[in-house]
Amino acid sequence: MILEGAFSVKAPADKLFDMLLEPETLRACMPGAERIERLDDRTYDCVIKQKIGPISVRFKFKTVLVKVERPTTLEMEGGGEDLLKGGWFTQKTTIELIPGENGEVRVSYRCDAGITGKLAMFGDRIMRAKAKQVEEAFTEALRQRLGGLA
Repeated sequence: MILEGAFSVKAPADKLFDMLLEPETLRACMPGAERIERLDDRTYDCVIKQKIGPISVRFKFKTVLVKVERPTTLEMEGGGEDLLKGGWFTQKTTIELIPGENGEVRVSYRCDAGITGKLAMFGDRIMRAKAKQVEEAFTEALRQRLGGLA
């Protein structure tokens, strides 16, 4: 399943790029994040809890940065399992930061996600709606965290 989206924030591109690599920022902005820990320069260990339809999942997964081009591009891949045995997922994600006018940066993402188990039964429509919900909550939290950096 391909998930794509974009949003804009007012911030210096290099500062935003650095913040997107910080576990503390990710934990504070990602809905349901229980743990995001940097294991080394490129690897993160994460636990994120979400409710999708009637199912609650708690994913434990690793994400590895496979391409870092400061301050415009991040590519990552990884995967993991639902600790409640609801299934597995894999992902390959590209994030692009495009500086714009008036100090705004457009953040676009494209995620190719594979899902198995109970979550797979929901299909694209429900999964896309959940992804949009998470994006909106993440964007709002990131904007608040950026505060006076612009």
